[in-house]
Amino acid sequence: MTARRLEWMEASGVATRVGARTVLTTTMTAVAAALAVACGGGGHGGGGFAFATGGAGGSAAEQAALVAQGKQIFRFDTFGDEAHWTGTLRMHEVISTAVSPATALEVGLKVDAEALPLAVVQGIQDGSVDLKSPATTVALLKLDAVVGLKGTVETIGGKDALTRVGVTCALCHSTVDNSFAPGIGKRLDGWANRDLNPGAIIALSPALDAARKAIYLSWGKGKYDPRFNIDGLSKPVVIPPAYGLEGIHSVTFTGDGTDIAYWNRYVAVTQMGGQGNFSDPRLNLNITHGTADFVTSKLPALQAYQLSLKAPAAPAGSFDAAAAARGKVVFDGAGKCASCHSGALLTDANSTLHPPSDSMAEPETPSYAFRSATRMYRTSPLRGAWQNAPYFHDGSAATLEEVAATYNTRRALGLTPQEITDLAQYLKSQ
Repeated sequence: MTARRLEWMEASGVATRVGARTVLTTTMTAVAAALAVACGGGGHGGGGFAFATGGAGGSAAEQAALVAQGKQIFRFDTFGDEAHWTGTLRMHEVISTAVSPATALEVGLKVDAEALPLAVVQGIQDGSVDLKSPATTVALLKLDAVVGLKGTVETIGGKDALTRVGVTCALCHSTVDNSFAPGIGKRLDGWANRDLNPGAIIALSPALDAARKAIYLSWGKGKYDPRFNIDGLSKPVVIPPAYGLEGIHSVTFTGDGTDIAYWNRYVAVTQMGGQGNFSDPRLNLNITHGTADFVTSKLPALQAYQLSLKAPAAPAGSFDAAAAARGKVVFDGAGKCASCHSGALLTDANSTLHPPSDSMAEPETPSYAFRSATRMYRTSPLRGAWQNAPYFHDGSAATLEEVAATYNTRRALGLTPQEITDLAQYLKSQ
């Protein structure tokens, strides 16, 4: 380990055991990761380990209760990560003084319209609620109305003061339907918040130096690097959706775990900074935060809720049905898509992981796959692809037309322009 790397890690204050050595890894990156890949899947260790999972067994009433519990965890539980967001990053100070609702919306944060009292709704509509005041953001946090942020607001000197703040799974894996205004509406749990700019949010922290801020600001909206605090490299991936995962075991881009519980634990502990433990010998990684475990007992319910989230159907009229029908023929035939996007789940992820050379985003530097436990990629499910732009793990394809064209070129498929268009329409129908 270089002196520069060790100095960078020691500046953070989070204890991590890598192999037989104990080093200090970056709190800011551990916390930053919460912003982008939070709660995409997860358990304790790597493939072949047995960890708590949710969704199997019990009566229908018991399962419904488990899902309801998981919904609360997904939306509102921080796993004790306030120790990082508040104690180290001091984000409560930034929010209280510099983050107005207008600023929050600019960096992709969302507001749950259903959590707003009528008086607040009317105040926003008539302009009497000041959307350029950080005090309004504190008021929204007090109402639990900011999706993915959990604040503790106390009365100090006769005024509301934000004293603690943490993040939840919903920060990155929920958005809103914009039914009230852009960025304000009803929650859409499981939808990747591709408007969110995690790096820009983290860069607001007064605990970061200029070099670290530059790294976070380079990521851009809708992207996050969940390995950055582990290996010190920076190559963000797009925030993945957390819906449509029922029946799929390899839930991450690289298929590191065997169920969602693996990734939930990884994110909760190593990225959000939650209190608990994550261990995976394949990564030579064993991280413990705090002396209490606020993660393990919540994994079954959290997974049960995530598995209940269905991929959204493509809206009527959003694609050309006749072209989509022709596109399915291409998908199953000349396009060779069905060789990997197979079966009812449109993925072979449960049985096969693919080498980096199969990825349309590779070769890349650094390779995201080589930084993972499997060093491979899974085939991404296609359900909900219509609303999930940009595409490929690095977001290098802005549209489904670009996806089809890229495959045609890289695989020398010989598709005609019409077949590429039809294939894109079929993908839009998923």
